[in-house]
Amino acid sequence: MRAVLQKVSQASVTVGDRVVGSIGAGICVLVGIGVDDTQEDLDYIARKVLGMRVFSDSNAFWKRSVQDEQLEVLCVSQFTLYGKTTKGSKPDFHQAMKSHESREFFDRFVARLRELYRADKVQTGEFGAMMQVALVNDGPVTLQLDSRKFTYSQSENRNSGKNERRLKYEKK
Repeated sequence: MRAVLQKVSQASVTVGDRVVGSIGAGICVLVGIGVDDTQEDLDYIARKVLGMRVFSDSNAFWKRSVQDEQLEVLCVSQFTLYGKTTKGSKPDFHQAMKSHESREFFDRFVARLRELYRADKVQTGEFGAMMQVALVNDGPVTLQLDSRKFTYSQSENRNSGKNERRLKYEKK
């Protein structure tokens, strides 16, 4: 599971001419769900989102989380976080969970955030819709979160016999 977390002074999601989700100060989270994501991945990202210290206290930067500050969270489902762009010019989304499965997974993720935090502080976009996401990035602060540990490994390309560096994902 992947997420892009942005500290915002405000953010909203519009579908057509109606605003479906809107927050003041807090974090906007773009959420990507992979084909092999599990409840463990969901829990890990939910805890990271709520616990990430991107806010300042009166003495120093990076001291307080969205929960500590009692701010808002806007979650937007975004399968394109799993777009693979290594071949050609058309993104490959085969690693993103299929729509019907990911809708239920995203709903569980939002429910988990609301359970761990406060339901009234968590807003969403509209799953599967063409959304316009507007935000004012505060800082700017933008972080990438991933529920999988990844490393580079050396391997030999079977076709060319050359050694290549490949990105390898492992379970946390």
